[in-house]
Formats: sequence, structure tokens, C-alpha cells
Amino acid sequence: MKNHDVVVRSYAPETDLKKLSRIWLDASLLAHHFIGENRLHEQRTLIEDQYLPNAETWVACLGEQPSGFISLLDTFIGGIFVSPDRQGLGIGRLLISHALLLTAKGSRSLRSTPKTGRQWLSTLGSDSKSCHAVRTMMMATLSKMRACA
Repeated sequence: MKNHDVVVRSYAPETDLKKLSRIWLDASLLAHHFIGENRLHEQRTLIEDQYLPNAETWVACLGEQPSGFISLLDTFIGGIFVSPDRQGLGIGRLLISHALLLTAKGSRSLRSTPKTGRQWLSTLGSDSKSCHAVRTMMMATLSKMRACA
């Protein structure tokens, strides 16, 4: 992880909505290209109208610019997205760490949905307790969801 001045702050709908939906679209076009560009553009409306307004969202800013975000739905990571031109700077790890800190302060435990990106998850490694804890929670949730399907 590279050292950059990244600040995590709460979501501000009036200024963040379009920026975050753009980050979502750009990251999704890269990671989920198989869905198709037209379909992702259609889903962007759902992100703006339903997903972001109903989630607890935290924004990672590099300088003053939003560069990524994590959205929590109760005890689940609803999604984590980092602008493709900012990936590899440790922003995703910082957002996961922030979510873990929130759960440590409260009584909820953090879980993930299957859309949290298994490939990115594998880069967390198990060299630190927090990375290992996130990885364990994510894998347990995926197994539980497969069993329910």
C-alpha cells in the first residue's frame, strides 16, 4: 500500500451522488464488462435512486476528490468501489478498515455480500489480523449464501 493523503468522510448526497455513481460506473465497466455497457448504464439509475440513498456510505477522498466509497447495508458491505485511476493506492483497504472501525465502536459485526470482489479480496492476504478477519467474514458469508441458494 502506498502512502497517500486519503480522508474518509460521510456521504454528502448534494455533492457526491453523481461523482459516486460515476465511480461505480467506471469501476463496474472494468470489473463487470461482461454485463454490457448498456445494462450498466441502466443500473446506474438504480445506484442513484435507490442504492446510495438507502445505504450508509463512506467516501474516500484523495485531496478534495472522491476516489472511492464503501456502502454498508446494516451489517453487510453492500459494495465497495474505487475509481480505476486510483486503484492500487490502498483506498479499498482504507475503506474496509474504516468499516471495521465502525463495527468495533458499535455492536454490529461486519459481513459482505458476494459482490465484494473475490479477486480483490485475495490481495488482502493474511499478514494482518484485520485483513484476515475481513477475509474470514467474507468467505463465511459467501458460503452461507451459497447454502441458502
